[in-house]
Amino acid sequence: MSDPILVEVLRGDSVECVHRGAAVVSDAAGRIVFSLGDIDRAIYPRSAIKALQALPLVESGAADRFGFGNAELALACSSHSGEERHVATAAGMLARAGLGEADLECGAHWPSGAAATHALARSGGKPSALHNNCSGKHSGFLCFACSQDIDTRGYVGIDHKVQRFVAEAVGEVTGHRLDADTAVGTDGCSIPTFAVPLTKLAQGFAKLATGEGVGPERAKAFVRLRAACAAEPFLVAGSGRFCTDVMELLGQRVFVKTGAEGVFCAALPDQGLGIALKCVDGAPRASEVMMATLIAKLLPMNEAEAAKFRRFVTPVMKNWNGITVGGLRPTFS
Repeated sequence: MSDPILVEVLRGDSVECVHRGAAVVSDAAGRIVFSLGDIDRAIYPRSAIKALQALPLVESGAADRFGFGNAELALACSSHSGEERHVATAAGMLARAGLGEADLECGAHWPSGAAATHALARSGGKPSALHNNCSGKHSGFLCFACSQDIDTRGYVGIDHKVQRFVAEAVGEVTGHRLDADTAVGTDGCSIPTFAVPLTKLAQGFAKLATGEGVGPERAKAFVRLRAACAAEPFLVAGSGRFCTDVMELLGQRVFVKTGAEGVFCAALPDQGLGIALKCVDGAPRASEVMMATLIAKLLPMNEAEAAKFRRFVTPVMKNWNGITVGGLRPTFS
């Protein structure tokens, strides 16, 4: 199946570029209420499923053992910009388990936020693993390992106990068994990333939204993780980031999380729905418009909220002089 054009990029009044994609909305039982494109194709969800990957941290009791609150749990679900509070929170998580930056196996890179990179460079500092956008997730992995007396060395490996627990949780929630027959790659932060169909991701996020189809303890963990991200949206992404801005505006009515290469997932608790989508060419600007369009159609908003949310559905493009030169628009409703 050929994926349809879902977003057009305008320069002036003319279409300059288009982005194709696939999207699906499902309830927790797997009933599809909306779809476009090849929704059965397995894709790598990448960082979009960090909330599912954080389940062992909560369900094992590790989060309680180390006294983690909303900030730490939100960071465990994050793809953060490497800003000062992100780095400090990750370091604090590790310290509670008697660990440090050297224990992280996610690799080091400059902060993904431009302002944070400039500030670090001006100070004469160098990027560390704490600046990695996945350091919160990895800190959660390490704290889970410590709570279970699991050797932390090599915790990113596909055969390590930590990753087996994570894969089991993701497989159970999505209903897509992650085993030797599943396509698997290595994520940017070095952990395994398993290919999952968009339909299964949407169903999994509907379970995250409702707690339906999972046991009572997992349902409680979902509530806790969603509440943490709604309370600390800055820690989920960062300044000027889509996930942060959307959750700051809409609160607990939506949990939304981006992944690399144009993937997005969301949970709408009041509607009992999950959303999963992928922009084929991996462009974040287009995947954000796709997700915003679906949220705007599915989630009731008052007039003031709708007016503020419109900028996500039809973002404006400006040049370096601040002149409006075009914008993006969805081609579906």
